[in-house]
Formats: sequence, structure tokens, C-alpha cells
Amino acid sequence: MRVSCRPLATGAALLLLAACQATPEATPEAAQRQYGHLTFKPCTLTSTRASDNVEAQCATLQVAENPAAPDGRKIGLNIAWLDTSNEGEGKGDPVFFLAGGPGQAATEVAAVINVALREVRKQRDIILVDQRGTGKSNPLTCVGADGKEMVLDDTIAPTTQAIADFAAQCATSLASRADTRFYTTTQAIADIDTVRAALGVDKINLIGGSYGTRVAQQYAAHYPQHTRAVVIDGVAPNDVVVGGDFANTFEAAIDLQAAQCRKDAACAKRFPVDTRTQLKNVMDALAKAPVEVEYRDPGTAETKRDVLTSDSVTGLAFMFSYMPELSSLLPVVLDEAAHGRYAPLMSLSGMASRSLGVQMNRGMQWSVICAEDADRYQEPATSDRLLGPEVARMFFAACPGWKVGTRPKDFTAPLKSDLPVLLLSGQFDPVTPPRYAEQVLKTLPNGRHLIAKGQGHGTLNAGCMPRLLGQFMDKADAKSLDATCLDSLSPVPAFTSFNGWEP
Repeated sequence: MRVSCRPLATGAALLLLAACQATPEATPEAAQRQYGHLTFKPCTLTSTRASDNVEAQCATLQVAENPAAPDGRKIGLNIAWLDTSNEGEGKGDPVFFLAGGPGQAATEVAAVINVALREVRKQRDIILVDQRGTGKSNPLTCVGADGKEMVLDDTIAPTTQAIADFAAQCATSLASRADTRFYTTTQAIADIDTVRAALGVDKINLIGGSYGTRVAQQYAAHYPQHTRAVVIDGVAPNDVVVGGDFANTFEAAIDLQAAQCRKDAACAKRFPVDTRTQLKNVMDALAKAPVEVEYRDPGTAETKRDVLTSDSVTGLAFMFSYMPELSSLLPVVLDEAAHGRYAPLMSLSGMASRSLGVQMNRGMQWSVICAEDADRYQEPATSDRLLGPEVARMFFAACPGWKVGTRPKDFTAPLKSDLPVLLLSGQFDPVTPPRYAEQVLKTLPNGRHLIAKGQGHGTLNAGCMPRLLGQFMDKADAKSLDATCLDSLSPVPAFTSFNGWEP
């Protein structure tokens, strides 16, 4: 097995990470396995930690980049097959996991999915398809004249002009390798159905996370005859503008965290100024005078110096709010910052970015949001939110210079279906709050919405959720699930000091 590493560009709220891709070496024909019309070979889906590597079967399926030009350029879809952990073959309707982002590759989160779907995998095969433009499916990676990947300068605060200039250079670098008009959700669901047919199965199950919930809804709407059951975790309604509502959803998440602190006597006594107000105060102070901070990198213990700005504090708070384990630290680090001690805030920023651990392909992300969301975004006339309109402006800054595809006229219509659908939300999710899932549930008579208390964005691994996923995939009946085991979930108490919370 030969392993090569390359950097992957992230989305606007994420940091640059390095991902290691496993390249299968030549394998004897005896090791090959057939699944429908596809020939799979053993491979290892690697992670940043070797202990998280996942053994799988891998294959490539060639498809037309432009569906209207079947004889034109072909791209290879990277497919991984995690076969059932029980002896014998899995049931005939496999589970397709649809990654988030947009820009995340399914095979690059195999370690997380392998754990979350461990109960599902006892009976069914798991299929991971890198959505076109991500992973190893003709990734829309920006490459400079020197052959190296282009990256935005992360030593300075990003601006809309810097992003627009970078996108223009990226578009030029991609011109000979890809037509970015054909890397949207519409082409992605057609690819999924092509893979389904190649596997020789009539129906598939879908599990989508975050942006993957959009893909799942679109597939179920256009291919209902080939859909058996659907799970959508961190639900994005079809009409929501990705990146356009972050200011409101983040504000609501911060308010929920502040309310949680007020309910806890020790927390309320330790932090008389609520989290939202404290965050606003720190942001205002840094907006007037950014501070150079000496701090210790939590990963390397190396002493560093960086400038802390108002924008960087907001970004850190946004990342913290993704995960309850990190959001519990927010009150104490903001209190330290309010007293002029910024080192803990800077140190924990590194921990947040490493814990988030999500790789995104920037080019593919732009292809999706520029075609499906940018023209639908309406900037508010006034805003008193912590995240101002500049966040959305930067999110869509690449679009004027990007070669943009189209979307069907019914793209934003709600999914109306009798299919069994399980909708999952984290109570404190700052991106896809529970109200989003409630909106989608209205047109799903056989749907059911479960809220994981105290959780953030992504709940597939929360508490007993893996067991419930296994039961749902077995019976395809969301309403019959006994979900009382989720009652044991609770918010992580806020730290009242760096030693933890008070008993």
C-alpha cells in the first residue's frame, strides 16, 4: 500500500488540513470481488490517525462529465464498499452515505462512518461515493503554474476581493481539467443512481449529513422508485440558502448556550455576564484594537505569536459551537479574554480546528453554492447579529468569476414523499438547527424527527444513535422506533474554570 498526502482546501469557516489518500497497489485477481458490474479491489481508507484506518474494497466507475455529451470527457467516480460485518452477503439494498460540505469526500470520513454505522453494517453493505469534484472523483483542486496546489494566504484576514481573485486564478487552472458547470447536486444524484445501477440493485438506502441531506432529499424526490429509506442528520431544507442563514442560526445557538449557563447555579454565579454579551464585548474591543498574543500550541506545545482580531474570535466561537465538548469551554475563555488574557482563546482555536477535522474541496463547494444558492441570497437591510453580512459576502465572493451551472426549476421545492424518513438534529446545532428538520418533516407523513439533547452539528455517533440507525435500517419504520435511550443525553456543563465544571 502506497500512501500520498496532499492539502485540501476548506470552506469559509474551516481551516486547511492535510489528508492522506491510500493508493491501492496491484492486487492478485483472486483478491478482486464483483458487485454487480463493478470489480472491486482491496484498499485502505486512511485517516490522520493510523488506528482509524478502514479496510475496504475500492472501484472506479467512469461517467460522462456532461450528461448531455456522453461521448465527451469522462471522469472516474471513486467508490468504496464496506461489506457487512456478518458472515455471508449483506441484504440486497445497501446504504449509501452522502457526505457534507459541500466539498467533503465520503471516503475521507470512512473512520467516522464505520463507527456510526456499525449496527447498520451488521446487516447491510455501506457504499461510499466521493461526490464528483471531491476526494478522488476528479477533484476540483486549484493548481498553480508550478504544479502545486494553490491556497489562500491564511496569515491575513480574508476579504471578498482576495477570495474573488483566488477563485479567478483557480477557475483558470481548472479550465483544461474540468467544466465546473457539471459539479452540482443535480449531477451528483444522477451519479448515485448510475452507481446503484452498476451495483445491480433496485433500491438503496440513503444516509446524508449536513449538505448531504440536500443530496438525499434531491435523490429521493427524483428517484423514489429506487429509494427504500432515508436518514438525514443536520437537516438543510431544499429552500435554505447555504451560507445565507449562518448569522441567525449561530446567534440562536449562542443564545441557547447562554440560557444553559443561566439555569446552572454555579455557572450563573461564575459568569454573571452571559455568553452572548461577553462574546460581543470581546469582539468590540478587538475591533477597536487587535492584539498580538503569545500562546502555546496545544498540539505541539510550541510557543507562538499571532494577532487576534474580532473576526477571528467570531470564527473560533462558530467552530466551538459545532461540538458541545468545546462549547463548554467558551464561557471561561471569553471571561479570560474580557480580562485581557487572550492566550487560552488562541490556544483553543488550534484544538477546535483539529477536532473539527473536516476536509473540503473549495472548487466543488463553489460549483454547488454558486449554482444553487448565491442568486437566492438576499442581504438583510440591517443586522444586529454577531455574524454580520460580510460572512455571506465572503461565502459567495467567488461566484461572479466562477463558471456556474444551473439547477432544475423544482430544486427548492420541499420533499413530498411517503418514504420512511428519519430526521436527526442536535439541540445546539449552529448551522442546521432543529427548526429546519421540523420544516422538512411537514411533507413527510412517514417521517420522524429526533433531537439529540445537548448535541451540536452531527448526531450519528451520539449516545445510542448507532443502535437506532441499525433498527431503522432493518425495519424501515421511523415511527416504531423506541428512542427513549436518547433521554440519557444531556448538555455538557460549562467549565467554570480550566479544571472543569463544579459538581
